Amino acid sequence: MRGLNKVMIIGHLGRDPEMRYTPSGKAVTSFAVETRRDWTTPDGQRHEEAEWFNVVAWGSLAEICKQHLTKGQQVYIEGRLQTRRWESKEGQKHVSVEVVASEMMMLGDRRDANDSQQEIDSAAAGNGSAAAEDEFPF
Repeated sequence: MRGLNKVMIIGHLGRDPEMRYTPSGKAVTSFAVETRRDWTTPDGQRHEEAEWFNVVAWGSLAEICKQHLTKGQQVYIEGRLQTRRWESKEGQKHVSVEVVASEMMMLGDRRDANDSQQEIDSAAAGNGSAAAEDEFPF
């Protein structure tokens, strides 16, 4: 029987992707994605929780991520979890869990949020219909 190791996240990049090459010439790009979760407790208190994921992409996907993704951009990542273990020169043991991406989809708008909001406001004002105000800007 086979197992399943699949992860899907939607979040914002915490930094620009960093690309490097292995000694054999294969591209590898890494970046961090932040996801947020909001909830309200039964007594009415609002809470927000952020979770950071280290993401690694290989090959042509690595090159695409480096070329098209920027800090703050919203992205959908699909892949698998991988745990890496290593020991430092000082003998300290380290463990890192990362998402190895197999799919990436850019979401949202790459432009500045203020520019996007001004465009949405202009379109709604020009149309004058209530339906235009309810539409999503994508």
